[in-house]
Amino acid sequence: MKITKLIVGDLAENCYILEKEKQILIIDPGSDFSTIKNKILDKQVLGVLVTHSHFDHIGALEEVLSTYHCPLYQKKNLQKKQYQIGPFQFSIIDTKGHSDDSVTYYFENENCMFVGDFLFAGTIGRCDLETGNIEEMKKSLMKIKNYPNVDIYPGHGDSTTLNHELKNNIYLNYIEYF
Repeated sequence: MKITKLIVGDLAENCYILEKEKQILIIDPGSDFSTIKNKILDKQVLGVLVTHSHFDHIGALEEVLSTYHCPLYQKKNLQKKQYQIGPFQFSIIDTKGHSDDSVTYYFENENCMFVGDFLFAGTIGRCDLETGNIEEMKKSLMKIKNYPNVDIYPGHGDSTTLNHELKNNIYLNYIEYF
């Protein structure tokens, strides 16, 4: 699976374009539809995956959906199960805390997770915004520790690995103290 990161919008949100066999999944189509469209070109868009519904992650959502006529996958229409969309296979992890609709997309075969604003390199997402909840964040952090080492693709900033975060991220090491 080819993963392309596009940094879009005023808050430098990471929009990811996943590609296999000229087929595309878009994760978090933040602002700047023209940048996203120019990266897709003639490939087939199979769907849009949204990690959470904050404005910086869905700024171009309506344009993407109306242009490509593809399904939308987000917490309110997802179940905790395996999904197969074209050549892509993933599962959903409920990772509330940053918002009450935060989910992580786990691509086990590719050994990677798209975590939105749940987890970043060296830190975690804010819990003080509307529907944020520090207690839910703690539960989500405990849950994520049980997965094998994977590549982590956050909603902002650089990618990281779960092993690196388990060793270096204070929030994963001292969950009970914050």
